[in-house]
Parts: sequence; C-alpha cells; structure tokens
Amino acid sequence: MDVSQITSTASGLDNLDLGSKVNTILLKKTLDNQQETIASIINSVPALPSNPAIGRNINITV
Repeated sequence: MDVSQITSTASGLDNLDLGSKVNTILLKKTLDNQQETIASIINSVPALPSNPAIGRNINITV
C-alpha cells in the first residue's frame, strides 16, 4: 500500500468513527426527550373517580 492510501484510509475511518459518535449522542438525546414527553402525557391523565362505576356504564332506555 502507498503511504497516501494508508493516511486516506485512516482519515476516512476517523471521520466514520466521529459520525457514529455524533449519531449515537443524537439518538440518546432524542430518546431522553421522548421519555420526558411520554412521562408528561402519562402524568396528565386524570385519576379515576372514587366510585369506579361512574363513567363506565351506559344506561339506554327504549
């Protein structure tokens, strides 16, 4: 192999490693953001009423 090919290959692998690290960090931040969003959605769901039958039965009169 020529010296210039070795340096070119090494530089290419270094760029690939950096890109991989950046993508991993971005993925972690995205997953953390989604986790926070889902947690806030779950916390915004109102609690069930004290009487569990309220809101679960439909009375139909014909």
